[in-house]
Amino acid sequence: MTLAEMVLPPSQRLRALIIAAVSLAILAAVWIFQGLGYQPCELCLTQRYAFYAAAPLALLTAFVASRSAYGAARALFALLAAAFLANAALAAYHVGVEYHWWAGPTACTGGLTGSIDVNDLVKALDSAKVVRCDEVQLRIAGLSLAGWNVLASAALAVYSALAARV
Repeated sequence: MTLAEMVLPPSQRLRALIIAAVSLAILAAVWIFQGLGYQPCELCLTQRYAFYAAAPLALLTAFVASRSAYGAARALFALLAAAFLANAALAAYHVGVEYHWWAGPTACTGGLTGSIDVNDLVKALDSAKVVRCDEVQLRIAGLSLAGWNVLASAALAVYSALAARV
């Protein structure tokens, strides 16, 4: 078996299982980081939705492919590719927020408007800890987790698109 066949096996079922396994591995990694004390911001949590959806969708794709419904499997691969592409775009937006290229959601970047009562502000600070979307908590090899998500989601989008074509 060649390296190309190992990466993109001829079986649609195996391709879908690879996507499911990678999606679950990414979720496991972010849960481990969270367990180690790196709390996710609102955008980080939103970016997980693609992986929460992709794992069962990829398993469904594997099941459909095992039933020799190759056209339906191709359509499901295309849906996976679209989900990962959208997630890569969301992660790229998050990277831009981290670098302060543009403003992020006011819920996690501190955009205050209007008059503020100091007592209300103190009560809010005591009751909730907001993880800011525009502050990087962890960099690995120079990239934030959002940056790594751009790469992972883009790679999975390309992989899913190739799996849909072949």
